[in-house]
Amino acid sequence: MARLWVLQNTQPEDLGLAGQVFQSYGLEPTNVRTFAGEEVPRYMGDAAGLVVLGGPMGVYEHNRYPFLEAAMRLIDQALKEEKPVLGVCLGSQLLAAVLGASVTHGPQKEIGWHPVELNAAASDDLLMADMERSFVGYHWHGDIFEVPQSATALASSAQTACQAFVHGLSAYGILFHMEITERIIADMVQAFAAEIREENLDGEQIKAATAQHLHALQANGRIFFQNWATLCL
Repeated sequence: MARLWVLQNTQPEDLGLAGQVFQSYGLEPTNVRTFAGEEVPRYMGDAAGLVVLGGPMGVYEHNRYPFLEAAMRLIDQALKEEKPVLGVCLGSQLLAAVLGASVTHGPQKEIGWHPVELNAAASDDLLMADMERSFVGYHWHGDIFEVPQSATALASSAQTACQAFVHGLSAYGILFHMEITERIIADMVQAFAAEIREENLDGEQIKAATAQHLHALQANGRIFFQNWATLCL
């Protein structure tokens, strides 16, 4: 089985659905739990690709979270070796930063279930062409990024101009979450309860909406992750 490096930056946010899909394609995720102090690999080595997951920290918080610099170095190496990269939420922000884009606080946090619109470029994209043009995505971010000059924007939401982009043929940044499962949602609501209160949101409502939106989101996510997996083979 081909190995994937997976940087997991907070306990609740693991590979979820993506991990199931990757393993079904013969890919073996090797988790690096940066939140537990595990060291980010210095080199891609024989790994077929790199996945960088979400987390509550900001790209610019290097002093507080030293692993961020190591994560960016590994992303840069994967790009130079033309190995597939997938950045989710924080991972997409790190990928954008490596590509020279600005990552800043958004006007307000985007948390919970909100529609995502794929743009015209997504219709011709290798990973997104067969996805629905519009669906309800799951969001949990406060920072946003510019589209890197070398990249193509693929999706947006009413609040956030760029929800997804592609650089080259195999580096994707996705700000929203398609990897989630019911368990991940429940764990995030519990772990980030203080943030929910600060934003005057209702965690129970976020969990309750899962029954309405998760199936369709995972159907689109499965298409995306299957297509990304083929890039690693």
